[in-house]
This record gives sequence, structure tokens and C-alpha cells, in this order.
Amino acid sequence: QVQLAESGGGLVQAGGSLRLSCAASGSISSINGMAWYRQAPGKQRELVAAITSGGTTNYADSVRGRFTISRDNAKNAVYLQINSLEPEDTAVYYCNADITIPDIFGYRGLYWGQGTQVIVSS
Repeated sequence: QVQLAESGGGLVQAGGSLRLSCAASGSISSINGMAWYRQAPGKQRELVAAITSGGTTNYADSVRGRFTISRDNAKNAVYLQINSLEPEDTAVYYCNADITIPDIFGYRGLYWGQGTQVIVSS
């Protein structure tokens, strides 16, 4: 059973910073891409940032320059450093990972965490 657990959300004033963390646990052969998504109230979930196993990153235009995604392959973890927070960044942030598990078929699938709430006050 693979699980992703996020942490680091909270209430912060506009202009502040947060660092979100996500760790994968369970029976894992390898982790390919990892990403952060967010979902604001009344809106669809959107991709915020992604990182490949080799460290190549990609960002949504709305966060480029303010958000930084990184990962620690030894810890099966991915991080999101969020700077210059804006009220529009208020959302539940979800971690996502493309994981291969060590079964006889080498099953590979997308796994999600439960989310961590970020609230930015103006």
C-alpha cells in the first residue's frame, strides 16, 4: 500500500512564505514524476508545479518565479517552497506521484495525498 502524506500548510499573511512537504511511503520500486496541484474553493484542481525523476521542473505561469519545487529521492519526498504568497494562492494543495510498485507486473500508477490547506490573508 502506497501512501502520500503532505504537511506544511497553514494560515499566512500575503507576502509570506510556506514550505510544503510530501513523503511517499509503502512498497515502492521507483518514483517517476512528482507534482503539486491545488484546488481553490469552487474551482477545478490545477497543476502548480512538476518535477521529473531527473530534476527537470515545470511551473504554471501563475506561480513561476514565486514557487520552487524540489525533491529528495532518498527520502521519497517532494517539496514546494512558496514565496510572496497572494490571497489567490489560497487552496488545498495536493501532492501527486507516479509510482512503480514491486509486484510481479511492475504496476505503475498515480497516487495522491489527502491535501494540505493553505490560506493567505490580505
